Amino acid sequence: MYRAAASSLRPSLRRLSTCHSSTSRRAAATTRLLLVPSSPAPASSRLLGAAAGRGRCSGAATVDRLASRGLATMAGASNNCFGHVLTSLPNPGGGEYGKYYSLPALNDPRIDRLPYSIRYLLESAIRNCDGFQITEEDVEKIIDWENTAPKNVEIPFKPARVLLQDFTGVPAIVDLASMRDAMARLGDDPGKIDPMIPVDLVIDHSVQADVVRSENALQSNMQLEFNRNKERFAFLRWGSTAFNNMLIVPPGSGIVHQVNLEYLGRVVFNTDGILYPDSVVGTDSHTTMIDGMGVAGWGVGGIEAEATMLGQFYLINVILNQQPMSMVLPSVVGFKLSGKLRDGVTATDLVLTVTHILRKHGVVGKFVEFYGEGMRELAVANRATIANMSPEYGATMGFFPVDHVTLGYLKLTGRSDEKVEMVEAYLRANKMFIDYNETQTERAYSSYLELDLADVEPCVSGPKRPHDRVALKDMKADWRACLGHKVGFKGFGIPKEQQDKAVRFSFHGQPAEIRHGSLVIAAITSCTNTSNPSVMLGAGLVAKKACELGLEVNPWIKTSLAPGSGVVAKYLQKSGLQKYLDQLGFNLIGYGCTTCIGNSGELDEAVAKAVTDNDIVAAAVLSGNRNFEGRIHPLVRANYLASPPLVVAYALAGTVDIDFESEPIGKGKDGKDVYFKDIWPSNEEIAEVEQSSVLPDMFRSTYEAITQGNPMWNQLTVPNTNRFPWDPDSTYIHEPPFFKDITPTPPGPRSVENAYCLLKFGDSITTDHISPAGSIPKDSPAGKFLLERGVQPKDFNSYGSRRGNDEVMARGTFANIRIMNRLLNGEAGPKTIHIPSGEKLFVFDAAMRYKADGYQTIVLAGEEYGSGSSRDWAAKGPMLLGVKAVIAKSFERIHRSNLVGMGVIPLCFKPGEDADSLGLTGHERYTIKLPSNIKDIQPGQDVQVVTDSGKSFTCKLRIDTLVELAYFNHGGILHYVLRNLVKQQQQ
Repeated sequence: MYRAAASSLRPSLRRLSTCHSSTSRRAAATTRLLLVPSSPAPASSRLLGAAAGRGRCSGAATVDRLASRGLATMAGASNNCFGHVLTSLPNPGGGEYGKYYSLPALNDPRIDRLPYSIRYLLESAIRNCDGFQITEEDVEKIIDWENTAPKNVEIPFKPARVLLQDFTGVPAIVDLASMRDAMARLGDDPGKIDPMIPVDLVIDHSVQADVVRSENALQSNMQLEFNRNKERFAFLRWGSTAFNNMLIVPPGSGIVHQVNLEYLGRVVFNTDGILYPDSVVGTDSHTTMIDGMGVAGWGVGGIEAEATMLGQFYLINVILNQQPMSMVLPSVVGFKLSGKLRDGVTATDLVLTVTHILRKHGVVGKFVEFYGEGMRELAVANRATIANMSPEYGATMGFFPVDHVTLGYLKLTGRSDEKVEMVEAYLRANKMFIDYNETQTERAYSSYLELDLADVEPCVSGPKRPHDRVALKDMKADWRACLGHKVGFKGFGIPKEQQDKAVRFSFHGQPAEIRHGSLVIAAITSCTNTSNPSVMLGAGLVAKKACELGLEVNPWIKTSLAPGSGVVAKYLQKSGLQKYLDQLGFNLIGYGCTTCIGNSGELDEAVAKAVTDNDIVAAAVLSGNRNFEGRIHPLVRANYLASPPLVVAYALAGTVDIDFESEPIGKGKDGKDVYFKDIWPSNEEIAEVEQSSVLPDMFRSTYEAITQGNPMWNQLTVPNTNRFPWDPDSTYIHEPPFFKDITPTPPGPRSVENAYCLLKFGDSITTDHISPAGSIPKDSPAGKFLLERGVQPKDFNSYGSRRGNDEVMARGTFANIRIMNRLLNGEAGPKTIHIPSGEKLFVFDAAMRYKADGYQTIVLAGEEYGSGSSRDWAAKGPMLLGVKAVIAKSFERIHRSNLVGMGVIPLCFKPGEDADSLGLTGHERYTIKLPSNIKDIQPGQDVQVVTDSGKSFTCKLRIDTLVELAYFNHGGILHYVLRNLVKQQQQ
């Protein structure tokens, strides 16, 4: 049971050993992220850290002025407001580890009650306090968190580094390259566009599950990956040489978050003699996985990331400059864990349960901090699995403070004893280490939850959302209910008389049969689970028991194993379990995200034909973190998240329409029925294999090899220039149009006049709906575009791989085949009604006709618009289609900021209102009047919307901060960055 209670209140990998200290020119830049977007600070308290104590900042001019001074005002030990708390940390072996900014030296009892996650914000503020960018007033706000957090005050935070993956990294570097060209056109130095803090980019999103069930699958898929992505990879390699402070981890190395957990994560930095905690912001929403190791990290949009790199007020802000950014001091939910997991319950069952609980509790924009006696034996791999799913339960972070279990994990993953000793000594000295063998000081939390780990039971989530948890014992009944329910998140609308139909077909000359619920994909994939040895070895033990009993997996099920690092392959081989996984078809196919992000490859033609010709609701079971409709494979409507052992079990069963407690999985070689309990390993069995098979040397050797790259990567030739030579015929890398017509002065706010509604949506439209990451259909606008340029369908690759080409991505916007546009009256698909003519067109074609005729467009939506992956093209694409505003009931945090970053106006209906209640059909024309002077606009103000049908209603402007107003004034965040960099030269 759980309870809720209200509170009483780089160019090379060698750079990995260093980072920015407060004395370095490239000191970690400050991020001010709005963590509570629905509640902007009141006008009376809207102060930027740079101006706190001297006067209020008002209007974009003030914001611009502060930004232009960012490079000249680096925080450092020599001018630190808290130099008096700079303390030496002795090394028991002699001398000192270094110096650190001591929280205990502040001698303030309020610090002892702070959540550990807030202490990380406090340490950053103290270490970087210079009286200008970060002030003593900022520090006091954090120390007084119990009183200030409910008031939504803004505070500064400086992350140490930025993390990218290639799907988000390619468009980020494309934008940086085009910004260099724009700087040249504006008569300034292109070299100003350069990262100011460390940027780590791991190439993990490109490999696809093309070749499976083969001992040659790994090499074959890597060759196909390079063949398809040679242009992209060469471009990324150019970026690693053209930009300073940028590290590229080559393809075939692993999944970004697992690499971050096992290798990149430092926990504590020691730079130039200054000790400080590791922290990171990343362009993948699952950056939060590192929170499981006590490193503060969360996801931000790709557009923000670019700004942080460049040091302006968003993520480009963190990377390129040192200017503080606005972060609302977050509420912190204390989540107490007690007891221990029962036998047969996996870490995946735990994370799906936690996700379900927190989703219901409502933690959007908050930190969740885990604590309690249950932490004593909760492995870091289990913690990281929970932290990884923070986006699914809505939190900014799911944070696990460092303790003895963390130190053990650092040793296991090959960190040196000296490093681990330094980490423990620093965190203990600075009250950032939790020791469950000592009496705990009561910490204050905004609200409280508690879960007895013994109450967790085996489960899955689906069929269309990661937080729709289903207990394993209820799965058959739930599936049957979903099959008949009307089309929705828990329904497929299959008439009762059709629910049991069987479709027989020939699969490579042998008879085959599928029904509703039959598996066509079973994938052990994703950093969420493959970073966890217990569930991976558990999958191997299930395979071993099944093979010994004589069970097999139907050959038409596409099985695959794609772990997040080479370490997994090493311990599966050492344990002797890989051969059993191979026997069932779970051969190693690559090191990357694969099926979890839609890179599942094509289904066999016979299987695809049987599914499509007979309208079969086929199923996939995967050990991933996302299962939104249309994401895993366009032909697979039912997708369930499960632990790796359950993936194997369902593959053996061949269907999700099964009760594992009462129905046999299959027949053994002796002709007897085999049940789930016959193949499921005990926790003791798993622990025994893990103890003998997972060794520190595996981690060391794996990550030492990363520095050497691989032959295909090393043979890529790239131009030795600081500006990229664009190839106009390339269908992968194309200079975007965002900056081609940039002017020295900002265009100012823009009203929306008589706009047509391009699309009308209901609730939970995800970034997968808006900007697909899967395959490109040949009859789609993007497919036709590629065909016209001589690209054959077999070489289309995925939408995600072509994010460096705006012409492809604009055509792929709103191209999800499962998207439900209410203008189509119940028909799913990537089309809309062109209102003036009444024609049904592809969304791209309709948008281009509107633009050609001089008409603006808007989008109407329901709740949670833009949920899912932090995908920058979900904002860039609509902007290129001519969308000027999105009016929704609510927005996902990162997507809302991305819309602002691209100059698209986000508006929220007033509480209790939506398009339907206001009688909006989507056939009206919409006018949104805004003042022409940015100084006359306030964050979060009311805005009047008027239609040509005579209706008028009020919305809330979801431009939440003064900084965002400055972006909007400039036409977007990147335009803002460029103009301010030019301004610095002029000053």
